[in-house]
Amino acid sequence: METVNAESLYAFISASVEVSVHGGEEEDRGPSIKRTLKKLELCPDKTHLRIYFDNYFFLAVPLTNTVSRSDNEWTAYDEEARLYYSIKKTAV
Repeated sequence: METVNAESLYAFISASVEVSVHGGEEEDRGPSIKRTLKKLELCPDKTHLRIYFDNYFFLAVPLTNTVSRSDNEWTAYDEEARLYYSIKKTAV
């Protein structure tokens, strides 16, 4: 299986996206938030990929997470924390 890397998200840069972090299907979910993905970079200790939505705010996703993706959606699963990090392109 593919793990987290910046290349798998390049197609999402500058795109309008919905972002969510959630547990399993059986758990309650908060709402997705709409953002524009601005840039990607590794954290200083090179354990997480930072997904920036502006110059300050980012989502840090562990590089060890497994990834599933399509043209319009990217999802990473953190087995240790049992969390899904989802980014889905939206229509403008």
